[in-house]
Amino acid sequence: MNGMSQTQVFMIVFAVVFNMGCIKAVEDPQQLRISTKHDNDKVDVRFKHGKAVVSIHSPLGISQAIAERLGEKWADAVVLRLHLNGLEHFKATNGKVTLECAVSNDRVRLWKNGNEASLLDRSSPYWMEIRMVGNDGEPKTGIPLNDGYFEMHLSQAFFEGNPKSITISWIDFYRN
Repeated sequence: MNGMSQTQVFMIVFAVVFNMGCIKAVEDPQQLRISTKHDNDKVDVRFKHGKAVVSIHSPLGISQAIAERLGEKWADAVVLRLHLNGLEHFKATNGKVTLECAVSNDRVRLWKNGNEASLLDRSSPYWMEIRMVGNDGEPKTGIPLNDGYFEMHLSQAFFEGNPKSITISWIDFYRN
């Protein structure tokens, strides 16, 4: 063992394994606990390079989910992917701010705190980029959005104050 005692080797192995565990914890989907309203809603969470991608499949097309952070803070970026055919209404709230949107054909409307008469634009700190994407990862146009998802990038401003949880709800135009 090149002059090292078994204790020294054990300590080195322990340190390496412990550090690998810490690195894994940062990338671990268990940093978010997500509960959904319906048992048949399916959620997949992936962490990569400080970004959380939350994919939700909602067979009924109308539901709700609560995402609770288990770590000290939210990921640097949070992206939601709602696998729906249409997005009649979407709502995300952190307890202080509520963001809502609707997508019809290629038109996206986004508003804050129930004020639909005052739409948000890219200059708002709460602006949420919303795209229609095919399962192949390519942009899609037109509704119904078969075999794809609505991708929403929640703004950093939405996570100000580091809320313990956020609640999202959605209604698909073409719900079952």
